[in-house]
Amino acid sequence: MKIKPLADRIVIKPLEEAQQKKGSIIIPDTAKEKPQQGKIMEVGPGRMTDEGKRINMEVKKGDKVLYGKYSGTEVTIDGEEYLILRESDVLAVM
Repeated sequence: MKIKPLADRIVIKPLEEAQQKKGSIIIPDTAKEKPQQGKIMEVGPGRMTDEGKRINMEVKKGDKVLYGKYSGTEVTIDGEEYLILRESDVLAVM
């Protein structure tokens, strides 16, 4: 990957949910909800305190996490969709 997040930011690859069917009706992509779980691809070094000390990140590369539905910023890198968000936007590690 050609991106390195700064401070307490992380880069997440959203996990795609399986295609949903209700009876014989296929739900189109536009009607599906955004995924709320993903895999951490890159982790920043952690944020700095006012005293100049670095606070280490609690998550690490490769973790599968749950995050808020409307958290972060969506970016496309090399044709792949990613999400950049702060560590505080992560709700849980799975």
